[in-house]
Amino acid sequence: MFRRIGNVVVRHPVWTIVAWLIAAVAIVATAPSLPSNSDESSFLPRSYESIKAAELQEKAFPSAFTPSAIALYQRTDGGRLTAADQKDVARITSELGAKHIDQVQKVVPGRPSKDGKYAMTLVQMDSKNAGQPQQVDAAKELRKDVKDLAKGTRLDVKLGGSAAQALDQEDSSKRGQALIGIGTFVIILVTLLIIFRAPILAVLPLLLIGLVSAIANGLIAYATKLFDLQANSSISSILIVVLFGVGTDYFLFLMFRYRERLRAGDEPKQAMVNAVDRVGEAIASAAGAVIIAFLALVLSTLGFLKQMGPALAIAVGATLIAGLTLIPAVVSLIGPKVFWPSTSWQKEPENARFAALGRGVQRRPALTAVLSGLVLVVLSLGTLGFNATFDLASGSMPKTKESMVVQDEMQRAYSAGAAAPTDVYLSSTDGKPLDKAAFGAYAQKLGAVEGVANARMAQVNKAGTTADFTVTLKYEASTDKAIDAVGQVRDVAHSAAPDGTEALVGGMSSIFKDIDSAVNHDYRTVFPVAALLIMVILGLLLRSVVAPWYLIASVGLGFGATLGATVWIFQEGQGHSGLMFMLPVIMYLFVVAIGTDYNILMIARLREEAREGRDPREAAGMALRHAGPTVAAAGFILAATFATMMLAGNALLTEMGFAVSFGIAVAAFVMAMFFTPSLTALIGHAAWWPGHGDQAKPTASGAGTGPGDASGGDGRDAVTHDPAGRRG
Repeated sequence: MFRRIGNVVVRHPVWTIVAWLIAAVAIVATAPSLPSNSDESSFLPRSYESIKAAELQEKAFPSAFTPSAIALYQRTDGGRLTAADQKDVARITSELGAKHIDQVQKVVPGRPSKDGKYAMTLVQMDSKNAGQPQQVDAAKELRKDVKDLAKGTRLDVKLGGSAAQALDQEDSSKRGQALIGIGTFVIILVTLLIIFRAPILAVLPLLLIGLVSAIANGLIAYATKLFDLQANSSISSILIVVLFGVGTDYFLFLMFRYRERLRAGDEPKQAMVNAVDRVGEAIASAAGAVIIAFLALVLSTLGFLKQMGPALAIAVGATLIAGLTLIPAVVSLIGPKVFWPSTSWQKEPENARFAALGRGVQRRPALTAVLSGLVLVVLSLGTLGFNATFDLASGSMPKTKESMVVQDEMQRAYSAGAAAPTDVYLSSTDGKPLDKAAFGAYAQKLGAVEGVANARMAQVNKAGTTADFTVTLKYEASTDKAIDAVGQVRDVAHSAAPDGTEALVGGMSSIFKDIDSAVNHDYRTVFPVAALLIMVILGLLLRSVVAPWYLIASVGLGFGATLGATVWIFQEGQGHSGLMFMLPVIMYLFVVAIGTDYNILMIARLREEAREGRDPREAAGMALRHAGPTVAAAGFILAATFATMMLAGNALLTEMGFAVSFGIAVAAFVMAMFFTPSLTALIGHAAWWPGHGDQAKPTASGAGTGPGDASGGDGRDAVTHDPAGRRG
C-alpha cells in the first residue's frame, strides 16, 4: 500500500501539492472560530454533586448574588481606609453600576476587611456565559472603568474574580503562544541546519507543517462546533507543539530513509518511492498509536480533556497524511538538491558513533537492559510523592497577573475561603415548606466541621422549599485542605439533613472535589484503554503477541520515570504544593503515545535487519546503527519543542513542558535506543511469536541482500532496477 502511495505522489507531485493548497484555502476560509472556556465547572458532567447544586441554585435562587468580578480597594500608602476613602468606594460602586456594562447584572458594595485596610465592590454577571468571551470583554471594560473612577483618590484598585482571571488567562495564553511558536521555530530550524547543513531542508518542514497547521486548526474548529465540545486556551499552545514536533518527527523519519536510499544508489525519484514504502508503515503505525491514545481521552469525564483528545487526534491525522503525501511530493520535485550545499549525504560516515553504540548493545544486551531499566525504575520512585493541585486559573498564568494579586491579597485580608464560599442547599423532598426552626441547629453542625470558619443560613426561596447555607472555609478554595474540608462538609450536610430533606453542596471547592474524583476515574479508564489499543497496533504491526507486552511495559516505565522526575523537580526541588491535576493524564498520553513512535521505528528496523538473515543480537546492533540517528534527531527536536512550553510563564505549561520533554527524551534516548533493542536481542526469536516476523524472506537471485549489502541492511529495496525505477 505504501509503495503505491509513494508511486502516486512522486509521479504526480504538482497535483498533490495543488490538492493540499485547495484544501487549505477551503477549510481556513470556511472554518468557524474556535471558542474558549475557562470556567472549571463546565469541565464536569451534570451527574456530579457540585453541578447539581449549581443547577438547583439557578432554579431556587435565580437572582442569587454570585460575584464574577471583585474590585479590591486599599489606600496607596497601605493604611486603614478613612471615612473619605469609604465614600469614594461607595461612589465608585454606584457609578460603576450606572454604566450598565454588557453582561453585568448587579454591582453592590462588599464588606470591609477586619483590619479596615480593604474594601470591595462585587460584580454579578450572567452565569450562563461564565468563562465565555463576552465576559472576558466585560472584565476588560470593568478593569478600565474602575481604575478611571478611582483617579484623583487615594485608593489603589485592582480587579479580580473569575471573569478577571479569564481575561488575564487569555492575555497570558497569547503571550505564551507567541513565545512557544518562536521557540519551536528556532529550535527546529537550528537543529535541522546542524544535522543536515542544508538550508532548504531546514526551512522546508516549517513551511509544510505551517500549511498543515492551518488545515488542522480549521478541522478542529469544525469538530468542536459539530460535537459541542469545550475549548480551553491552553489547547492552542499544545497544538503548536504537537503539530510542529510530531510533523518534524515524520519528516525526519522520511528524510533519513530517503538519504539512505540515495546512498545505496537509487535514482532520486525511486529513492523517495522506496523511502515511503519502507518507512511508511512505521510512520502510519506510530501516528495510529498517537491518534488512538489521544482519542482515548473521549472516555474522560472532564470536558477539557474530552475536547483535547479529538483536537490532537485530528492534528496528528493531518500530519500523518502530509507525511505520506505532501512531504514526498515536494521533496521529489526538489530532488537531491534539498541537501544543498552539503555533500555529506552522498556517503555514510565511517566509525559513526551510533555504529559504536550498536556494537555495544550487540555485545552486552543483558548489561544494557539492566542499566537502562534501573535508570527508569529509580526515577519512577518519585511518583510515590505525587500530589495534585486544582487551581487551574492560577496554574494558567503568572502570579504577577492582577487577578492573581487580588486573590492573594484577599486571602490575607479576609478568610482565605471568603472569595469563593461554599453553599449548602437544603431542599424538601416532598415539596412542602422547610421547618425553619431546624435551621439554627443545622447551620451549627456545618460550622463545627473542621476547616470551616463560619456557617450561616443566607436565604430561603419564595416557596420555602430550599434554603441556602453559606459556609466559609478557612482555606483558599483550590487547596488540598479546602478540598478535604468540603468533603467533610458534604458528609455532615448529608447526614445531618432533617427528615424529608436532602442536601447538595456547591461552590468552587466542591467543584474541585468532583474534578478530583473525575481525574481518578480517568486514571482507571483512560490509561488502560489507551495502553490496550496501542498494544493492538503494535501487535498488528509486528505480527506478534509477545513484543507488544514488553514494549508497552517499557513505555509504562518511561511514564513512571517522567512523573517521578517531575515530582522531584517541582514538588521537592521548587517547593510546589503539588502538580496540576491533569498533568499525569496528559503526560501519560504524550509519553506513551509519542514515546511509542520511537519504539516502533526502532523495532521495525530491527525486524527488517533480522529478515536479512542476521541473528537477534546483530540485528539489534544494526538497527541502532541505522535507526539511532533518526530517533536521536527526532527525539531531541520533539523534546526541545515541548520544552518551549516552559517559556509561557505559568505553572501548568511549565510543568507540562518539562514533563513531556523529559518523557520524550527518556523514550528516545533510554527506551528506544537501549532498553527495547537489548530486550529484543535477549528474548531472540521468541519476541516475534507467533508471526515469526524476523524470519528471512526469499529474495531474487543476484539481488545482493546479504549482511554485507551496501544499503546497510535495507535488503528489501537493495534490488536491481533499471533507469525507469522497475525493481529487479
